[in-house]
Amino acid sequence: MTQPSPSRRALTRPRLLDLYSCAGGAAMGYHDAGFDVDGVDIAHRPRYPFPYHRGDALERLAALIASGEIERYAFVHASPPCQAGCALTVGTNASQGWGGAHVDLVVPTRTLLDATGLPYVIEQPNGRAAIRKDLSLCGEMFGLGVLRHRNFELGRWSVERLAHPRHRGYVRGYRHGVYRDGPYVAPYGSGGGKATVPEMQEAMGITWTDVREELTEAIPPAYSQWIGRAYLAAVGAGAVAA
Repeated sequence: MTQPSPSRRALTRPRLLDLYSCAGGAAMGYHDAGFDVDGVDIAHRPRYPFPYHRGDALERLAALIASGEIERYAFVHASPPCQAGCALTVGTNASQGWGGAHVDLVVPTRTLLDATGLPYVIEQPNGRAAIRKDLSLCGEMFGLGVLRHRNFELGRWSVERLAHPRHRGYVRGYRHGVYRDGPYVAPYGSGGGKATVPEMQEAMGITWTDVREELTEAIPPAYSQWIGRAYLAAVGAGAVAA
């Protein structure tokens, strides 16, 4: 087989594995940062903008490790289902007397990610999810029309935390029976002044899906683009753990 020339190898983009990939909000940001992306999701995601494997994320990751195919990847992003620890869900469960119905996949995901030997990110919303909050991002950091606070545990690499800027106002909609207007829309649920699908698309910078359920779960690509660029800069600076 003919080997690529050194100049061709230098132009090769690093490959990233996107676990629990949903509609591809994170994937698009990493792509724009300079990665080629492969997704994994248990649901059918015809709008996912890159190649993806339909199946259980943990089973897929274990198979890649066992076969050695994980060596094709330079980095892994994982967004395990967040309902067990999400602040919104936890609060609703407590008020309604619910609980225990959601599976927490953070710990088994981390165990397998550590076994890969690769640098990785685990993403979760604010709440009780058992991750280190090595990095916290907010839409205001990127001038977006959503707040969508998300926390990230960084495995085998590190980056300096960003300062959290003051919010410019309220999230538009009803809260405790009171309606407030504001510069941000609520990209979850429906009714009560929540964002429409076009508003969610514009506010988060996601144009390739118009499925409400996918948009309500997505992270804005600006977040992962920043993370991806920070990781690539860390690689260049030799700041990744051996």
